[in-house]
Amino acid sequence: MGFTKKIIALISIGALTSFLASCATSSSSSSNNENRDSYVLAQHIEPDTNLIPSMAYEDGGGVVVDLLFEGLVRYDESGDSVLAVAQSISSSDNGKTWDVKLKEGKKFSDGSPVTSASFVDAWNWAANPSNEARLIDFFAPIEGYDDEDKEHLSGLKIISDTEFTITLSHNDTEFSQRLGYKAYYPVPSASLASADTAKEQGEKPISNGPYILTSWDHDEQMILEPNPHYEGDKKPKNNGIIFKIYTDDAAAYNDLLANNLDVVYAIPSEAMNTFGKELGERAINQKGALWQSITIPYYLPHFSGDEGRLRRQALSMAIDRGEICSQLFVGTRSPASDFVADVIPGHSDSISGNEVLSLNVEKAKELWKQADEISPWGDSTFEIAYNADSSAHKAWVEAVVNQLHNNLGINAAPKVYAKFDQMREDVVNQKLTSAVRTGWQADYPSAYNFIAPLYQKNGSSNDSMYENEELETILSHVTSKIDASERQKEYDTAQAILMRDLPAIPLWNQNSVGGYSEKVSHVHFNWQALPIYTDIEKK
Repeated sequence: MGFTKKIIALISIGALTSFLASCATSSSSSSNNENRDSYVLAQHIEPDTNLIPSMAYEDGGGVVVDLLFEGLVRYDESGDSVLAVAQSISSSDNGKTWDVKLKEGKKFSDGSPVTSASFVDAWNWAANPSNEARLIDFFAPIEGYDDEDKEHLSGLKIISDTEFTITLSHNDTEFSQRLGYKAYYPVPSASLASADTAKEQGEKPISNGPYILTSWDHDEQMILEPNPHYEGDKKPKNNGIIFKIYTDDAAAYNDLLANNLDVVYAIPSEAMNTFGKELGERAINQKGALWQSITIPYYLPHFSGDEGRLRRQALSMAIDRGEICSQLFVGTRSPASDFVADVIPGHSDSISGNEVLSLNVEKAKELWKQADEISPWGDSTFEIAYNADSSAHKAWVEAVVNQLHNNLGINAAPKVYAKFDQMREDVVNQKLTSAVRTGWQADYPSAYNFIAPLYQKNGSSNDSMYENEELETILSHVTSKIDASERQKEYDTAQAILMRDLPAIPLWNQNSVGGYSEKVSHVHFNWQALPIYTDIEKK
């Protein structure tokens, strides 16, 4: 999920006490009189958009949507696909056509049945550009995506209430693996029948997953309670979750230390040296599918063509990733060696050209000088933008610009946005005047997910506006290859192209870091570096 907007929000103990006292009068479909002291209190951020699954492109909405809905498959703790709503998903023609059969008896939270139409209608809605779904490109592989009929994908055919087929525009042996991603979740057909019903669905979803949303006080908290109609493998082991909205991860961490918050999924930079000792066995530090980078748009002066390629390589080779990972992040990060998180299949330490990710000050100066011969940099300042509503980025951005100043002899400085959504607005509208801190959290466990959305022409998260015909050719056929080793060779070739052009500068792999209070047990983080909320038990 692109560009993680994790963590955050300021909450005082008094505010928390006041909130809990008011919970008895909050609306709830299942437990108005239940003592919400028994609910798990978790750190969260305000969703950037609504809670229709195909709109939830970032963590604020995405984490909640993953708890409210369940797809044809789900991903287990290690990232393996497990059948969920689907009874079977099969292809007899090497991934061109997929036959989907649903389990009988699955229901939405209002008691209505989950049927083939619940998937097909939701996907047709998301693939229609007029609805402006944020995850629309996930439907591009389906036949009919580029047809004039924007309301119905010709590749989707309902056979019965429990069976439908998916025909793709080309063979894709990895397609079934993607179907656990939120873009493909079912939605009741009536909920997307009009703009009014879609708006209602986005604010208070009718869902089919482990939880239902019973309250959403914007910028304050979201309350989730177990879905009484859910029959699946992820039934909650708690009475509910209260997601507290934070704008400061240090405040969340302090509340955790005081046992006024049960779960955090980020540690402020100032606590990296101490959180292991402070939390003991309640500290989390493990590998996760997170990856950090710096993206430089091609529309910026000096960063296109041959000059841009030289400057990108010079900047990359002027960064001491190892020093920052060891001294600033204290072992919770590891230097990147490619464009894929190191826990994802397809990651490689031996991509051709990845020496640009290693510190080489003399080579960096030489490349910068070559770029100056094309067009002088002069007294310009190289800036890296970050959002101040998460303290997770300030320290490392300052460290990187200091290294660039010292190693390249150029002016370099941070550029601060007050909020994540303000920064992303400039990114999406191509109004950046600087480089920008970026990152990627896996949507599903595949190298394709770390390459196509970010660097394919018109990719949903192609922030640099990068285009490369050779890369387009590879991405158009790589998933049609049945043999995994052949796909790996193609991914390696694609990454070699990216190493040369550096539409983003890889920095490091990010561990899952977080912790939990003395009031909860059975807290584990999954392959995406997120808590497995359904398993958490309140003591």
